[in-house]
Amino acid sequence: MGKRLKIAIVGPAHPYRGGLASIMETMAREYQSRGYDVRILTFTLQYPEFLFPGKSQTVDTPPPADLNITRRVSTVNPLSWISVGRELRKEQPDIVLMKYWTPFMAPCFGTIARIARSNGITKAICQIDNVEPHEHHITDRIFNRYFLGSMDGFVYMSEQVHSELKEYTSAPALFSPHPMFENFGARVDREEACKKLGLDPTVRYTLFFGLIRDYKGLDTLLKAWQKFRRDGHKLLIAGEFYASREKYIQLIKELGIENDIVLHDFFVADADVKYYFSAAECVVLPYKTATQSGVTQICYNFCTPIIVTNVGGLAEIVPHDRVGYVCAPTVDGVYDALEKIYEGDTIARFSEAMKEERKRFSWSAMCNKIEEVYRFTK
Repeated sequence: MGKRLKIAIVGPAHPYRGGLASIMETMAREYQSRGYDVRILTFTLQYPEFLFPGKSQTVDTPPPADLNITRRVSTVNPLSWISVGRELRKEQPDIVLMKYWTPFMAPCFGTIARIARSNGITKAICQIDNVEPHEHHITDRIFNRYFLGSMDGFVYMSEQVHSELKEYTSAPALFSPHPMFENFGARVDREEACKKLGLDPTVRYTLFFGLIRDYKGLDTLLKAWQKFRRDGHKLLIAGEFYASREKYIQLIKELGIENDIVLHDFFVADADVKYYFSAAECVVLPYKTATQSGVTQICYNFCTPIIVTNVGGLAEIVPHDRVGYVCAPTVDGVYDALEKIYEGDTIARFSEAMKEERKRFSWSAMCNKIEEVYRFTK
């Protein structure tokens, strides 16, 4: 057996909601299962309210009893960055593990990492989602340079991210695909799922899932749906608007597809995710830009076939004509994919193939890569 590592994870975790918190908590559990000493330092404040477009950043559920989570980090208070950095420098964990998804986090995370690793023992490793953000700001490159320069190594999840990363740093970086989200449970009976969500089980549902931002291309899907629309089919949109709700409601009216749309415009709690992916026959990610998407990994968990656009690293995760379709990020591209996926036994065939493909996406493999990067830095 190898060395029993001491790992401090800095980033989202309970009570903060969403996929990022789920990822950090799942990695903590994987490392704990290896007998490692793991603690999570999460936020006292993640985003100031004026920067957060959703209704709530946190959940009301009790904290997970199996994890050591402490709320210590305020992204807008440099005194907390210094305090946490000094605490970690003194504790001397082998690894400070961070996730990076937006330059907004760069000053906070970069400062903590620089102080923590100044003890000459601790290595700062980043599991990176994005280098260049989906929505750009003038400070992006400055902030990226500050944070990325504070890291000893990286694990990335798409070749696009790796390409962008190399413009900033030559630190060791290894690829590991986004693991599958197993924390949402198993698929349930479709009729049970429809009943839970108040849906008609005689209707065939296509799902758009996740926070609604302009780069995710919901407008493209709505226009494609107008061309595709047919009896017995509806488009289920489940997610909180982080873009203008009114703009999309107006587009639905202009397209005359109000009766085709079922809109659940709220943040879907973890306990309810299984019902959406069990009720839907397929999921569409009509993204205009992307690196990777956690939604594809939820699809794999529930063996729900996928349509993705050929942007970023999405095609690396979705083998075309095996578990879904990769299409052009256009109205016609999405429309053609919708037409094809509902032909014959395509959905059943793709769903069956996902049972094999999903084996590629394990948390163990991701955590192994982080340890491998750590060994490179010693």
